[in-house]
Amino acid sequence: MSVDPRVSIHPDSSVLMAAIAARLITKLVDVQDKFGEATVVLTGGTVGIGTLKAVADSPAAPAVDWSKVNFWWGDERFLPAGDPDRNTTQAFEALLSHIPVDPERIHEPGSADDFGGPEEAADDYARRLREAAAAEHAADMSDDRPEEPAALPRLDVVLLGVGPDAHIASLFPEQAGVREKERTVVGVRNSPKPPPLRVSLTLPAINTASEVWMVVAGEDKAGAVGLALAGANPVQVPAAGPRGTSRTLWLIDENAASRVPQQLVRKDAAGA
Repeated sequence: MSVDPRVSIHPDSSVLMAAIAARLITKLVDVQDKFGEATVVLTGGTVGIGTLKAVADSPAAPAVDWSKVNFWWGDERFLPAGDPDRNTTQAFEALLSHIPVDPERIHEPGSADDFGGPEEAADDYARRLREAAAAEHAADMSDDRPEEPAALPRLDVVLLGVGPDAHIASLFPEQAGVREKERTVVGVRNSPKPPPLRVSLTLPAINTASEVWMVVAGEDKAGAVGLALAGANPVQVPAAGPRGTSRTLWLIDENAASRVPQQLVRKDAAGA
């Protein structure tokens, strides 16, 4: 069951990224203590990639068993593998090449080298998510295991940035992707932000996550943040749509917070 979002405001973007990194390390350790492994969905952008670099630089990073963390992405640019604009390329440079990850647990959305279009890459990504969910279901020995596997594995944390237009992942205002109700992954052909071809999780997929963390910095995002937290329609303001099943956190800097409804504000440096 989703819960109302909580807002945690940090003085500036550098403090914000360090705080998110510390929070993520703690969360992954806690999840591994409970389940033996953890699953995180990464995002790109300045804050998303800066957070990954802050994780790599943290003296606490070795507390996580990185060989038992599953990495997925909320969206990806449909470009050749290794292109510097791909979120996955940037994530490797910032974090994944610096920690002892299991390559089998890194799930990159397909590239333009592998598929003829973003729709094919989206179908492949959805298939791999289903397969991960089926493997998780088969390994679950608990008495309350559902009869059938879900379409998605357990997503412990989904990280999402927000654009000045309030887009999240590659779900843009008024476009088909943000209206999708059934599919877990969609191909995008008309992104107003270059490049135009992308692959993205949908809101129904994002909202299966235990925790969704909206990570935002910058005065140019303040309007989008304010509208999302005021309860705007997700079709017009996609950032209003994500809700974790146990927690929804807005982790933002003061520049992005100027239009946040005051009753939601909680100022702290790291937050619990």
